Amino acid sequence: MKKILNWMITAILIKRIFSCLVTLSVLTASAQVNDRSGVKDVNGVVDNTPDSIAKAMTARPVPGSSRKGSNPVLFLIGNSTMRTGTLGNGNNGQWGWGYYAHEYFDPTRITVENQALGGMSSRTFYNKLWAPIRDAIRPGDWVIISIGHNDNGPYDEGRARASIPGVGDDTLHVTIKETGEQETVYTYGGYMRKYINDVRQRGGNPILMSLTPRNAYDEKGRVVRKPHTQWLMQVAAEEGVPFVDLNEISAQKLDSYGPWKTDYHFFLDKIHTSRFGAMMNARSAAEGLMASHNPALNPLKAMMRNVQLPVYDLTRTEGKPVVFITGDSTVKNNDKDPDGMWGWGAVANTVFDETKIDIVNAAMAGRSCRSFLNEGRWERVYNSLKPGDFVLIQFGHNDISPIDKPKYRGAIATARDTCHVYRMEAAKEDLSKQNVIDQKLKSNTQVGSYEVVYSFGWYLKKFIQDVREKGATPILLSLTPRNEWSNGKIERRNDTYGKWYREVVEATGVEFVDVHNITADFLDKKCGKKEKAMKYFNHDHTHTSLLGAKTNAQSVAKGLRANGSELAKYLKGKKVKK
Repeated sequence: MKKILNWMITAILIKRIFSCLVTLSVLTASAQVNDRSGVKDVNGVVDNTPDSIAKAMTARPVPGSSRKGSNPVLFLIGNSTMRTGTLGNGNNGQWGWGYYAHEYFDPTRITVENQALGGMSSRTFYNKLWAPIRDAIRPGDWVIISIGHNDNGPYDEGRARASIPGVGDDTLHVTIKETGEQETVYTYGGYMRKYINDVRQRGGNPILMSLTPRNAYDEKGRVVRKPHTQWLMQVAAEEGVPFVDLNEISAQKLDSYGPWKTDYHFFLDKIHTSRFGAMMNARSAAEGLMASHNPALNPLKAMMRNVQLPVYDLTRTEGKPVVFITGDSTVKNNDKDPDGMWGWGAVANTVFDETKIDIVNAAMAGRSCRSFLNEGRWERVYNSLKPGDFVLIQFGHNDISPIDKPKYRGAIATARDTCHVYRMEAAKEDLSKQNVIDQKLKSNTQVGSYEVVYSFGWYLKKFIQDVREKGATPILLSLTPRNEWSNGKIERRNDTYGKWYREVVEATGVEFVDVHNITADFLDKKCGKKEKAMKYFNHDHTHTSLLGAKTNAQSVAKGLRANGSELAKYLKGKKVKK
């Protein structure tokens, strides 16, 4: 009996050990899968798109499917810098420039297909993805080939995507270790010639374009230029095809931005771009095409649009600066009916001497820092700036709103540099009834899209840095007070917005005018309660009457004089305080 009992105990122990071994095996296999999803490639980045090609293929358009009638198609051939991630929808905070390329082409004359896929090299793209694209090309189509970031690493194992450096006729016969597949590997230039020959055989027009720059600097402090540029230039010259140096055009911009701004043009690593970087590269590509003197590009250039930078239409007088005023409805409102709602920017001429300075009220009702930027309004200000100009930056009333719901204007409530990827949701109300987006200006936010949203302080810092980059002077203004009272004092928001403004001032050294407290001090003394202050407001507790707008304009002037501001020289009346 004892032997039987010992045998049963042993059997139970063996079963438990076997069960543990199986569990350990499963956990190890699972860990290996998880490890694989985080494996860094030879470039030091994680990009697993090739491991999900079946899924990625559902996100890429069927080659030629965008064609409208007999119109040509512009095919984009590239890697993750052109289409980031498996789905290319920005859900990881990264964007490829191919997502924005269509904005520079007239959709009634040509369509743009982003056929790029992350993780591809010139070699793997040609071997795995090129054939259906090649077969979809019709006479008159265009093909931009900008690929090469992944043309390094092993030739015969792993992703086996390296091409031979250079443009020669060298070849290398390899056997892929994992599959036993045999392959002839060509030089980088050799693959470019293959693309060119294939496009021409189909009656299409090939264009070689250099790679996007990385967030890396050389010993002189300049963004590193890629060696592929010289190889592409040589192949383009030998084959007689147009070449656009995207690498140089974008690198020059990054050089002028400086490290802080360059950093936010990338996301998560030093290669893949944020929305800012993707939009910059898309514009650089369009600018390069339009600036080319190669006559072969003339038919394509005739189908382009929006390449010229959006600016304010103003006539400048030599030696006379411009003050741009940015903000929301407290700065720009209906500004027509004497008994209606007014923003102080509409009456800025009551305090600024227009014989000495021009005024551009760029504010827009309902906007926050984020929506002012996303709708392209800040871009117009930025592009219009000249050295010696001034920009008054005043936001806050709409900035701490819902982040992921219409009107998609909320920012993270802090002055610290922080961000998060959000998916934009729809609201219950009918969006068509909301003044969400001015259709005349582009917006980068829509239902179902992903967006990296930053903090209130970050947006302010971006505006400040942009202004300084152009040689102009930024001046930060605190938001106007609301007609809300407690214990005989008007509401102050010094523990939120006031705190964030001051933290931005401390971090940037920007000039600051505390309109919020200057006007609040005036109303406390003048009115003492909500009922008496109502004449300074209109419609609600936030929007000002004509009198209230003029009062806020006077507060701006008072703050500028107290600062001894350079802008105070252009005020009417009193001299700058010494």
